[in-house]
Amino acid sequence: MSDAAAPATPAAAAAGPLGIIAGAGELPVRVARAAVAAGREVFVIVIGGHGDPGPFGSIPKVVLRLGAAGRMIELLRERGVRQLVLAGRVSRPSLFALRPDPAGAMLLARIGAKAFGGDDTLLSAVIRVLAEEGFEVVGAQAFLDDLFAPPGLMTKRAPDEQAMADIRRGVAVVRALGAADVGQAAVVQQGLVLGVEAIEGTDALIRRCRDLAREGAGGVLVKLVKPGQSRLVDLPTVGLATVEEAAMAGLRGIAVEAGGTIILDRPAIVAAAEEAGLFLTAIDPEDPAMKETTAP
Repeated sequence: MSDAAAPATPAAAAAGPLGIIAGAGELPVRVARAAVAAGREVFVIVIGGHGDPGPFGSIPKVVLRLGAAGRMIELLRERGVRQLVLAGRVSRPSLFALRPDPAGAMLLARIGAKAFGGDDTLLSAVIRVLAEEGFEVVGAQAFLDDLFAPPGLMTKRAPDEQAMADIRRGVAVVRALGAADVGQAAVVQQGLVLGVEAIEGTDALIRRCRDLAREGAGGVLVKLVKPGQSRLVDLPTVGLATVEEAAMAGLRGIAVEAGGTIILDRPAIVAAAEEAGLFLTAIDPEDPAMKETTAP
């Protein structure tokens, strides 16, 4: 959708300023512009070393390091913000590197042991603590319609029988991986799991799998929402870089979860997949047709 398109849910038209805590990538910028177009005041906190304040233009913003959580909350309250969107990529630091400010250290203590868990465990705890502080976290989809991958094939090229078997294998692996709150993606070739996503992210996973590829039909990337994951933050995302990396790695296609995977600028991404000769399809991992006949 264009930045001026109608809001997708009542949250986009809600009263009061919207706060955005922005990491890297296009998503937080698009949310900010869509909210402004819907008549919302917007205040952006850009995470230093991760997000870029430039693309936000004249939208009010400040750059703060990730550990300055206390200062973030103070500024949000000064601006009258009660609704928050957490969007964009942030490389998770060690607790030592985080260097929280005093108020941030207190918030971290309230998050407790979940700070040492996987990303979804941590983010769910962060959402809970923010709610206790009087903030409502809403998803980017509240401001951008047409954000998620629609069910079905998005390219002219379709997965063949071998690719479908690899997709089913990938679904089983990624569901198991996600249940442990580790990652959202895997690369499978001819039934062999070339790699699974951990802290490095999807694009780095694909690059790592280049040298692991076997002869014959190329592999597939499968990317899903973790079982039980909050739909408000850190949803799987496919961008142009993902398509480019997949093509360079010799993959045949990408399968993502319908209704749960963000595809920004879908026409451009579909066109890039078509040009690279890749298929791009959105699946329902709960569909019996996506189940392996044997255990992973």
